Amino acid sequence: MATLHIEHSIVDFPLWQAAFGRFAEARGRAGVRAHQVSRPVGDAHYVVIDLEFGSVPEAEAFLAFLEREVWSSRENSPALAGRPRTLILEPA
Repeated sequence: MATLHIEHSIVDFPLWQAAFGRFAEARGRAGVRAHQVSRPVGDAHYVVIDLEFGSVPEAEAFLAFLEREVWSSRENSPALAGRPRTLILEPA
């Protein structure tokens, strides 16, 4: 099991949420087993996303997809503000 942990600033949560929703099918095809979206208390312009995969290579492949197809396009990531911070995590 592996988790792709993503954090980034956003300009508008409903706009971000709509864009996130458009990629539900892509997440499923990539092997995402579960996901969680969180927001820090007191910061409406930041999101934390954890995507659970069956393996590290699946997480790495989806991260590459995000960098290449989503985050590089203003159309695909209209609410993104700045560069996302990512980590691929394994259970200890």
